[in-house]
Amino acid sequence: MPRTVDGQITMEKTPSYFVTSEAPQRIHSMAKDTKLIVVVRDPVTRAISDYTQTLSKKPDIPTFEVLAFKNRTLGLIDASWSAIRIGIYALHLQSWLRYFRLAQMHLVSGERLIVDPAGEMAKVQDFLGLTRVVTEKHFYFNKTKGFPCLKKPEDSGAPRCLGKSKGRTHPPIDPDVILRLRKFYKPFNMMFYQMTGQDFQWEQDAGDK
Repeated sequence: MPRTVDGQITMEKTPSYFVTSEAPQRIHSMAKDTKLIVVVRDPVTRAISDYTQTLSKKPDIPTFEVLAFKNRTLGLIDASWSAIRIGIYALHLQSWLRYFRLAQMHLVSGERLIVDPAGEMAKVQDFLGLTRVVTEKHFYFNKTKGFPCLKKPEDSGAPRCLGKSKGRTHPPIDPDVILRLRKFYKPFNMMFYQMTGQDFQWEQDAGDK
């Protein structure tokens, strides 16, 4: 990490930190007062999105339905498959809470980040103790990708959007598999809501994107 002087905030990101067992202890050893920001989304949608990205690189992999189960006849979900394991947020959070207080963590709803990016960014800026500089005027919704893009209000240039790896169309998934996954994740989601004091309402999400 680069040296940070007064008046600066140094930020670093990677999606693998939250699910890497060694990360909490290592980060705590480096800087125990670190503030942590975690973006989470419906774990079922997240698993399908994960699979979609892998499929784009390895088109010959088995179907999502095959990979999701140890035994589909018995309904046994394969929680060792990374696409599913990552979405068991409560288990990952337990590791972080051994080293950091919940007050040091800010959880961003991936769903709300899409529909209300300015609102979610306002919360992030408050959490970091920053003046709310990024507002609704800094966002433009790209209907093609289905995600908001960043823009500078004073700049007439094109908005900065997520790369080609984001916003891919998901393959159709057997509705029965989605239902079984929702039942699998439900107790973990409830535990996560209780641990964080936030209800992300994933059980009320009728559709998968």
